[in-house]
Amino acid sequence: VQLQASGGGLVQAGGALRLSCTASTSVLSQTAWYRQAPGKQRELVAAINFDRSPNYADSAKARFTISRDVAKRTVYLQMNRLKPENTAVYYCYLRRATANYWGQGTEVTVSS
Repeated sequence: VQLQASGGGLVQAGGALRLSCTASTSVLSQTAWYRQAPGKQRELVAAINFDRSPNYADSAKARFTISRDVAKRTVYLQMNRLKPENTAVYYCYLRRATANYWGQGTEVTVSS
């Protein structure tokens, strides 16, 4: 399984980005976005379960939306009203049976 993340970049505070993660397999599985800021541990941002029910970190609620397009084998993370503290490398994740798969990460930098 391969995951290709894209969509990161440099944006001003208050701006928006949409991250995409295209998989080499079906995304009808537990998928998620994590992030890792410099000097910090990787943390969950948002997840979408097999039944499409989403879960969000408290910091992502009301501003971020996770979704997926099964036909395109792609999971998205729409990030609105970005803040400098959202600066991190964002990783997509997919769980299939007992195996965990990670994308290569896409960097998001939010300037103040």
